[in-house]
Parts: sequence; C-alpha cells; structure tokens
Amino acid sequence: MHAADRQKPVFRFAPSPNGFLHLGHALSALINQEMAGRFEGRLLLRIEDIDQTRCRPEFVHEIFRDLAWLGLEWEEPVRHQSNHIGEYQAALAKLEALSLLYPAFLTRGEVKARVAASEAAGRPWPRDPDGAPIYPPDDRNRSPAERAQLLAGGLRHAIRLDMRKALALIGEPLTWRETGDGAAGIITADPGAWGDVILSRSDAPSSYHLSVVVDDAAQGVTHVVRGLDLFHATAVHRLLQVLLGLPEPDYHHHRLVPGPDGRKLSKSEGSTGLAALRAAGVSPAEIREMLGF
Repeated sequence: MHAADRQKPVFRFAPSPNGFLHLGHALSALINQEMAGRFEGRLLLRIEDIDQTRCRPEFVHEIFRDLAWLGLEWEEPVRHQSNHIGEYQAALAKLEALSLLYPAFLTRGEVKARVAASEAAGRPWPRDPDGAPIYPPDDRNRSPAERAQLLAGGLRHAIRLDMRKALALIGEPLTWRETGDGAAGIITADPGAWGDVILSRSDAPSSYHLSVVVDDAAQGVTHVVRGLDLFHATAVHRLLQVLLGLPEPDYHHHRLVPGPDGRKLSKSEGSTGLAALRAAGVSPAEIREMLGF
C-alpha cells in the first residue's frame, strides 16, 4: 500500500454471511460507496463470519456476486473474521488483565424465568436500548472460589464485561462524532445502558461488539457507515476502543429500509433479497432508484 493510500479516509461494508443480502444491505453498501467516492477514500469489504454455527460459505459467494452485480468495487484482500480469531483473543486477554471480565453461567431460559417472575410481581426488569433484559448480577457477584468451582465442572458459560468496573476505570464521559440521519454532532455515549455485554461465548470466540472494534482498528477504518439500528451500540464500541487503546473513527448511521410490516428488513424476507430481485429481472439501476439514489 502506498503512503498516500494510508492517508485517505477508509470506509468498509461488513456483511455477515448468515443469509442472503437484501435491500437494506444494498442501501448500506451503496452509501459506503457514495461516501468513499465523495471523500476520495478507500472502500473495504469485510466478511463477518465469526459465528460459525450460522455463517455458510455459500452465502459468502452470494455476497460477492450481489455486490459485483450492484457495481461495487472494493480493495483486496477481503478480511474474513474467521481468520483473525487470535486477534480477538488477544483483546480479551487485555481486558482480562484489567480484571474487567467474568464468566456468565446463567442460561437464556434462567434469565427469561427470572425476568418473568419479577415482572409478574410488579417489578419492571431493566432493559437495554434494544429492549432485551439486562443480565442479572448473579455471576458478576460470585466469589473467585465459586467461579473456579463452576469452571472446573465444565459448566457452559459466556464471557461478559463488568460494565461498572469498566466505566469506573475510564473515569471520563464518552462521546462520538456522528454525521448520520439521526442526531448529528457530538453524541454522548451511555454504554452503561447495555449492562454487562457478552464479549465471547461458546459458539463464537468473539462477540460483534468486540470483533467490530478490533477489525476497524486493524483495517484503519476512519468512517463507520451503518444502519440506525446500531446507533446506540456505538456507546459500547467507544468504551471498548478506550479500554483497548484503539483509534476512534467517525460514525454515520443511515436510515433503514422497512419491510412489508414496517420493521427493519430481515434476511428471511425473500422478496427483498437481491438474488430474488435479480432473478425477477430487476436491474442494478432499478435497485438504486428504489433506494433513492
């Protein structure tokens, strides 16, 4: 890579190959392409295939095919998360050295039952910005001896970030620079609203939160352009960037493409899939027109 290229703004489109791309993905990819062109920057493609239970090679092939059909061009080589597990483990080790991680043993069923019992008794359970229940404090409050005993017994667990310790360690307000379709300007980050987020679990060596900040730093990404559904998650990403000593990119969260029910599109919506639209004779130019380009 030439020195001049390293100084250019860097954008990335980062789909997960757990299904076929749809119109929402096309919107994000095209906005990344448009902004990279406007800022005379570089456009990277990243395959977020860290979850090997859901990601499939055939979906990776279709991602390349769909994006090429839309007219996107990206730099090689393409980064595949599955090839960089050691980097995520190194980041986890750094957080562990700061005493910010703990093993979480409660199952989803146990948490669901706890929440249901609390709400049935008239005690609302705190929820994160996505509406999911905040993880109970049981595992965070276990003694080292009890944790060691449970781990020695081979009990399945995830690794969570002790949010209270993390916020106390940085000891300063967090912000990010936003240029997107929601609130623009300097945004105050509130990672505490997410509770003790998962950073690793048995079926994925790194969570989205952890791998995305490690990847963006490794690839020199300067502008993160993605959907508004990830706006609030940026607070967690800013926290991890500070804890791990990673650079802070600018953020641009764009509008979402609603499905027939008015909600964000899902990969299960076959009628909005790019492959299905292509098979029906829709052209790339018509896709762009449908998305407002």
